[in-house]
Amino acid sequence: MSLYRFFCVLTIFLFISCKNSNDSVKPNVVLFLVDDLGWQDTSVSFWDRETKFNRLYNTPNMEILADMGVKFTNAYATPVCSPSRISLMTGINAARHRVTNWTLHPDVKKPAEINHNTFNFPNWNYNGLSVSDSIPNSVLATPLPQVLKENGYFTIHAGKAHLGAIGYPSSNPLNIGFDVNIAGHAAGAPQSYLGIDNFGNNNLKNKIWAVPGLEKYHGQDIFLTEALTLEILENLKEPIESKSPFFLYFSLYNVHTPLMQDNRFVEKYQNIGLESSEIKYASMIESMDHALGSILKKLKHENILNNTIIIFMSDNGGLSAVVREGEKHNHNYPLKSGKGSIYEGGIRVPMIVYSPFNNNNIKKVDHPVIIDDFFPSILELTNSDLKSIIQKVDGKSFVPLLKNETTELKPLFWHYPNWWGPSGPGIGSYSAVRKGNWKLIYFHHNQTIELYNLKEDIFENDNLVTKEPSKSNELSNLLTDYLISVDAQMPFNKIKNSAVPWPNEISIND
Repeated sequence: MSLYRFFCVLTIFLFISCKNSNDSVKPNVVLFLVDDLGWQDTSVSFWDRETKFNRLYNTPNMEILADMGVKFTNAYATPVCSPSRISLMTGINAARHRVTNWTLHPDVKKPAEINHNTFNFPNWNYNGLSVSDSIPNSVLATPLPQVLKENGYFTIHAGKAHLGAIGYPSSNPLNIGFDVNIAGHAAGAPQSYLGIDNFGNNNLKNKIWAVPGLEKYHGQDIFLTEALTLEILENLKEPIESKSPFFLYFSLYNVHTPLMQDNRFVEKYQNIGLESSEIKYASMIESMDHALGSILKKLKHENILNNTIIIFMSDNGGLSAVVREGEKHNHNYPLKSGKGSIYEGGIRVPMIVYSPFNNNNIKKVDHPVIIDDFFPSILELTNSDLKSIIQKVDGKSFVPLLKNETTELKPLFWHYPNWWGPSGPGIGSYSAVRKGNWKLIYFHHNQTIELYNLKEDIFENDNLVTKEPSKSNELSNLLTDYLISVDAQMPFNKIKNSAVPWPNEISIND
């Protein structure tokens, strides 16, 4: 072999070796999921202009993350928490997985559903996620952390779990693929955010809401979010020291009720004259942001930020129907209504993705995405083997959007054949579809249809259902076909003695 040929072969060998070596280094993933954080509950604007809410709330670490990564301005979850969390863990749309309402008590629907005067609501999967086919009223699937664990990841859960009813395996994150569980259990809210209250463990009457596993902080003047952060930093030592890739699912209890102030962040809001509950709320937002900053600081300190993907999301729209002071259903303006509603305030949420491997100077993505998409996206970003997945995945990876690649605009679907409890605009039982700029809503309880062009009317004030009959019919048919294809459940009208009809069976002139 000539010397020239030898060096050519050597160069090719080294290139292939380096490429394979780089491909084999799996990125860390931090999934930062906030509870009930509205689209406007941040100093980062996800609209085309800054609003009074963006100027009110202080989230400097979200600003840093947005500068590092990509803002998704049309990102969606479901209107309430558990359906979003199950979709996140499985990639299945709520219409198919049937965990369509929030979970807690085993084997039973919600009181608001049981006691409804007009409707019998379906026996949805109120026991949540399952990894065994022996659990009744649950969705059988291969959870995201289990897939990542099988692909060599050290998996950490911290905060709110809310994936399965009390007493069933999935109420404990350790049973769905997490190596570490910090304070996660069946309940979707804490009895108390305060260490001096032992995070609710003193209240025997409401023990199911008490936050477990943080006894070392009991009696201390510490906010729950800070205690969770400290535990995360401690548990990150193992994968960092062993150089194992890790998946950190930091699922905050903030900013879910009960509203309680984090004393570290109240002074500025007191000084501008906010009312009591809004001071608490703003401090909880800043407490959340401080936790994000602590994680970013740790990643930088360990020099692993350039090998870590960070995804920020909320599980539903911001709370506005209850507890908050000020005008109800207006805390997410310009979006209409809030948590529990099918209007934009209930489902559109802040989302940021930082991926050091997909840097094409893209700072903003307007393409609509939904929480179902997280499952396939994270598995693609981690180059994970998908052989163990047993469920049909509805989500579509958003990774091409990070690369500025054109991708087909898929329709997004919502289905809530349930009853939340509070009242307000868009709150009830419904199904909906968004395709492109168009969004169609079908309200089960009064069997009416609404149609909006979100590009021209983000406020959802101008119902175009009779002005755009062809579009109304197109989307009614699309929504109906989808619901039938996934065997979606529908409520039963006790007065009419019949199931609620499909969307395309409703006259647009009704």
